[in-house]
Amino acid sequence: MIFKDPLVFLLIPLLLAIIIWSRRRQRTASLRFPSSDLVATLQKTWKIRFAGVPFYLRLLALVLLIFALAGPRAILDESKHESEGIDIVLAIDGSGSMAAEDFTLNGRRYNRLEVVKNVVKDFIDGRHSDRIALIAFAGLAYTVSPLTTDYTWLKTNLDRVTLNMMEDGTAIGSAISASLSRLQKSTAKSKIVILLTDGINNRGKVDPISAGQAARALGVKIYTIGAGTNGLAPYPVQDIWGRRGYQNEPVKIDEITLKRIANITNGQYYRATDTNSLRQIYQEIDRLEKTKIEETGYREYKELFGYFLTVALLLLLLALVLENTIFLRLP
Repeated sequence: MIFKDPLVFLLIPLLLAIIIWSRRRQRTASLRFPSSDLVATLQKTWKIRFAGVPFYLRLLALVLLIFALAGPRAILDESKHESEGIDIVLAIDGSGSMAAEDFTLNGRRYNRLEVVKNVVKDFIDGRHSDRIALIAFAGLAYTVSPLTTDYTWLKTNLDRVTLNMMEDGTAIGSAISASLSRLQKSTAKSKIVILLTDGINNRGKVDPISAGQAARALGVKIYTIGAGTNGLAPYPVQDIWGRRGYQNEPVKIDEITLKRIANITNGQYYRATDTNSLRQIYQEIDRLEKTKIEETGYREYKELFGYFLTVALLLLLLALVLENTIFLRLP
């Protein structure tokens, strides 16, 4: 049993002091005898011995009323659940090379960026109480969304990431630097960056390895993902008549740098060559990065103040009846 307003109990000593003071003032006898010798030899009857019962019944009723005011309640349903305290930054390459259509969804060919966004949404849906931020990068890096637990809003902003929305290029170092700025003031138990790219660092003023070392100093783990098929990848093109076709171009991913970044920060490097492998990578990271914190929550209570109130009223009624019948006193 717990109490909603336990401070009410502070009234008990105050009321007891008032009652004791009041009782002492009322000790003047109603009938006076010229000598106490006249009553000294009289034996006390049971009525005299228990004459104080109504008073104690009233006192007990008052205490029960205070208990009722304190809001006693019983826990009917106690639930224990596990939450996760992780801050995650998703850094997604939005450069022109992400236009390659070497991945598929539901049997249809899509460019890499659209497939990545689809998989990332599933990853976001799999989290519960983590804060997640979103960084998009190409020749530059910018914050699409700061750390938030509003996953609906996060996915809405993810939909706004499109090809050619930034200066072209691949600034991996800048992407890591922007991600770290989102985590700089984080107090989460675990801080991670999931960086996906399909290219080689060729833009930006920040060296990717130096950015990785900065991440290690800040206690940030980086998972790197190289996206793209092995060999040649089909890029959509149009001929002079406006007809759509594909042109195969070699896939160039700086796997050595991505592996070094992951190793420096105690993360891991993955290679995604199709939609299934990409989805499995995010699922594996999701399993690896779960910090379980057991929390206790109370979902339902049973209010008990009615029981205390009922008993208090019955005691007051009993005291009133006794004072006017068995323990009736003459003025």
